[in-house]
Amino acid sequence: MKLKIYGSGCAKCQALAKNATAAAQALELDYDLEKITDTNAIIDAGIMRTPALMVDESILVEGKVATADEIRQLLQSR
Repeated sequence: MKLKIYGSGCAKCQALAKNATAAAQALELDYDLEKITDTNAIIDAGIMRTPALMVDESILVEGKVATADEIRQLLQSR
């Protein structure tokens, strides 16, 4: 599973990355985490608000810091 965090690298982006990691580990998933901070790459991905979480080319979270439990539920429903 490919997890991508889109944002400037601010505290909210870091919190989202931490929560996504915690959720993936809680579900014992095999995943790679990538952080994308390039503005053009964020725009090209269709992200309108950061921070954002994309999982396997689907945007799951955009414009907020989702909790680890919220992300875990989103990952389970995939």
